[in-house]
Amino acid sequence: MKILGTAAVIAGMLTSAALAEVVAPTAVKYEDGTVAMSLSGVAGDPVEGRDIVGNKKKGNCVACHQVTDLSDVPFHGEIGPALDGAGDRWSEAELRGIVANAKLMFEDTMMPAFYKTEGFIRPGKAYTGEAADETFGPVLTAQQIEDVVAYLKTLKE
Repeated sequence: MKILGTAAVIAGMLTSAALAEVVAPTAVKYEDGTVAMSLSGVAGDPVEGRDIVGNKKKGNCVACHQVTDLSDVPFHGEIGPALDGAGDRWSEAELRGIVANAKLMFEDTMMPAFYKTEGFIRPGKAYTGEAADETFGPVLTAQQIEDVVAYLKTLKE
């Protein structure tokens, strides 16, 4: 009986996750560069976010930022600010907005927009995420953005 109850709870969680509505990159609501609501409708996973921040085939945030927690990852950049203390410096909505499209908060930033699919000057297919249908998707998915935000929130001073 206990197994059936546990299975029902797990099935309900999976159904909720499957029904979570993903906000399309073109439908994100920015307010002064911030994004208040989750892009995936599902909480981010800080462990996955840590992988994305340090992985050269995913977010590769360490190419421009230093992160003490990722000292095991070589070649941290110095172009952007250190991410140590990011969870204290910025709110969740600010972090989400910065990761999705930093140029809306910091106009002259070199940081790429990780959740954008149009309005590029010369994006080139090689620098855009995998195709969702006939169009190319953002560099990171909505859930990956939420995962990165969850990880950045853990970086306290």
